[in-house]
Order: sequence, then C-alpha cells, then structure tokens
Amino acid sequence: DVQLVESGGGSVQAGGSLRLSCVASGYTYSDYCMGWFRQAPGKEREGIAAQSPSGSTAYYHDSVRGRFTISRDRAKNAVYLQMNTLKPEDSAMYYCGQASRGMDANTHLDPNQYTYWGQGTQVTVS
Repeated sequence: DVQLVESGGGSVQAGGSLRLSCVASGYTYSDYCMGWFRQAPGKEREGIAAQSPSGSTAYYHDSVRGRFTISRDRAKNAVYLQMNTLKPEDSAMYYCGQASRGMDANTHLDPNQYTYWGQGTQVTVS
C-alpha cells in the first residue's frame, strides 16, 4: 500500500510564502501523477497542481498559476508545492494525492483520478 505524509503547513500573513512537502512510502506508483489539492470548510476538494511522472508537465488551477510551483523528486518519492504571494482565500487543508493509473487529458486536477491521500496539512493565511 501507499502512505503519503504531508508537512510544511502553517500560519502566514498575506503575501507570504510556504513550501509544502509530501513523501510517499510503501509501494510507490512513481510512473503516475502526483498532485496537490485543497479543501476549505464547507467546500469540495479541488485540485490546484499536479505533475506528470517525468516532471516534464505541470498542471495548475487558474487561481494559483503564477504563484504556486509544483516539483517532484522521484528519487525521494516526494512532491513539493512552493506557494508564494499567499492570499487569505488560499487558506485550507492541503492534501497530497497519488494516482495509480494513467489519466485522460484535462483530468489531472480531478480528485477522483487519485487513489491515495495523505492526512493533510493546514494552511492559514491572514
């Protein structure tokens, strides 16, 4: 099975930065996408960034494009999310997701495409 552990969340003022990390252990599906998702209270989980297994392609939600950067270290089975110019509306629980199969085009930010999830790390922007 796969275990995902996120870290790096916290409280920050608007305009600040945070870097989230997610490390996978167990059986790692390194040939499939990993992504970052967030869920605010009362809202559905939304995909904000994902990266292809090779690292050659990144996908971003419009709300974070240009501010957030996803990166992946296959040797460490890790994926990172650098978040800059944070806004109060970025406040949410952030989750790392691991896919276990290939995806159709334009589905890389769909949470339903991901099989494994971490426990989440809270980001609060004030």
